[in-house]
Amino acid sequence: MTSLNFKISELIHSDTAIMKNINNMPDINALDCMLDLIVCCLQPIREKFKMPMIITSGYRCPEVNKLVGGAVNSQHLKGQAADFVIKNYTPAQTVEKIKSFNIEFDQLINEYDRWVHISFNKGNNRKQVLKY
Repeated sequence: MTSLNFKISELIHSDTAIMKNINNMPDINALDCMLDLIVCCLQPIREKFKMPMIITSGYRCPEVNKLVGGAVNSQHLKGQAADFVIKNYTPAQTVEKIKSFNIEFDQLINEYDRWVHISFNKGNNRKQVLKY
């Protein structure tokens, strides 16, 4: 891996936070988890697809998570999860391809056939593949 294609700013951006004037800045622990997520999941996926990933949701502070209807135990709250799409691939196609890669992850979810959710929980990855 020569360089990372992701910025922390992509993973903390929230239209909801901007609209509601909410500070969506993570603490140092969440930042550390986001870096693990980038290095262990997002960057390897980006390199395998050879196409940009559009991050639609990353870190969420509790207030933002509640406003967007996130689960109370969402890994987004810890900086351990991101939702994304890859142009020219459906979420189902994206999940199938990622399953074939040798990438460590906690959960890989096709959410409503609209986006893919991936999470990374260092030392506790379950390698679950789900569809909602």
